[in-house]
Amino acid sequence: MTLRIAFMASEAPVAQTARAALIGRYGNVAPRDADVIVALGGDGYMLRTMHATQALSVPVYGMNRGTIGFLMNDYSETDLIERLGAAEAEVINPLSMRAMDQAGEEHHALAINEVSLLRAGPQAAKLKITVDGRVRLSELVCDGALLATPAGSTAYNYSAHGPILPIGADVLALTAIAAFRPRRWRGALLPKTARVRFDVLEADKRPVMADADSISIRDIDWVEIRSEPAISHRILFDPGHGLEERLISEQFT
Repeated sequence: MTLRIAFMASEAPVAQTARAALIGRYGNVAPRDADVIVALGGDGYMLRTMHATQALSVPVYGMNRGTIGFLMNDYSETDLIERLGAAEAEVINPLSMRAMDQAGEEHHALAINEVSLLRAGPQAAKLKITVDGRVRLSELVCDGALLATPAGSTAYNYSAHGPILPIGADVLALTAIAAFRPRRWRGALLPKTARVRFDVLEADKRPVMADADSISIRDIDWVEIRSEPAISHRILFDPGHGLEERLISEQFT
C-alpha cells in the first residue's frame, strides 16, 4: 500500500524549496486524504499545522526547515518512507482557554504549548490565582504568569525558569514571570485535571493580555484554563529522538 503524504510548509524559501523537492519524489495529497502530514518549518509552523489539522486525526511528522526545531526531526529527502514507517508517536492534549475581556466579550482558544498572561502596560500586573475553585494566591504582582503543558515546558516556561515536565507526568506547570510579590514564588506543579483561573486585579490601571500559542486577547478581566482530553495531537519522531528523550536531554545541556 502506498503511503499517502500531505506536505505542508511555512512561507520561508528554504521550506518551500524542500516541499517542492519532496513532492517531486513522493507525490502529494490533500491533508484530509493523507495517512500522514509532513510539516516543513520550525516549531512555530509545527504548532500552526497541528492546530489547523486537529480535526483530521492524522499524525504529523515535522522536518526542520526553520530556526528552532524542538518538535521537528532532521531534514532529509532520500529516506522519508523508511523514517515514517519507523517513527514513534507522542500524544499531546492541548489546553483549553476561556477568557473574558473588559468589554464583556468571551474568547476561546486552544494551546498546545502554554497559555500565558502578560502585562500590557507600564505597571506590573496583579493576578489572583484560583485552582479548582479554591483561591491559592490572592495577589501575585508580576510581569505575568503561564500554564504550560509538558510539550511546552521547554519553551516559554523554561525561559521563565519553570520546570521541564516529562511527557507522561500528567501534570501542568504554573510559572510566574518576573514575580515581584511574593518575590520568591516561582510557581507550582498541578495535576493535569486542574482547572486554573486567573483574575486580573485593577484591570483598568494594570492591563493584561492573554496569549494561547500566539492567539492574543487584550484587556482581559479573567482567564480559565484546563486540559482538553477530547483533543489528541499525534506527533511522530524518529526512534531515539522522541519528545520524551528531548525533554530529558534538555535538562543536561
